[in-house]
Amino acid sequence: MARPIRETPILYGEDARRFEEEMKRVESMSDEERKSNREQLLKDYENICRTWNLKFRI
Repeated sequence: MARPIRETPILYGEDARRFEEEMKRVESMSDEERKSNREQLLKDYENICRTWNLKFRI
C-alpha cells in the first residue's frame, strides 16, 4: 500500500526570499538562455558518461 504524500513545507525568512528570487530568475530567462543551458547540461552529461565509462545514453 502506498504511503500518504506529506504536505509541502512552508518556507520562511531567507529561504522564502531565495526561493522567490530563483523563481523570478527562471521565469525571465530567454529562449536562447534556456537553449544554452540545455546544451551545457548535455555536454556535462556526456563528459561524465565518458569519465565514468557509463553505457547508458540519452
